Amino acid sequence: MFVQDTLRPIFEIPDGNQDKFEQLLSEKINYLVGNDFPALVNILYRIDVSEQKVKQVLKDHPDADAGSLIAALIIERMLAKAKSRQNFKPNSPIPDDEKW
Repeated sequence: MFVQDTLRPIFEIPDGNQDKFEQLLSEKINYLVGNDFPALVNILYRIDVSEQKVKQVLKDHPDADAGSLIAALIIERMLAKAKSRQNFKPNSPIPDDEKW
């Protein structure tokens, strides 16, 4: 849910069918590749998807759908962010006298 809730507004994907989310994301990415590549690059930068990783995946799978490959990288990165946030989430609140 975190991934979808975060990505829906970025890629302007309407709420709705959870099962088709990745397909809709792939379609939106393919649209951006063909029609607004600078916007896609900006989004990938904001989400912090490695440019090298994107290039490598596209190079390794030249016949695969670029939108699906990039969508998988975006989802992978978002899941890694969520896991990292969970791992570094403080277990107990900071006492008031120790706050800045």
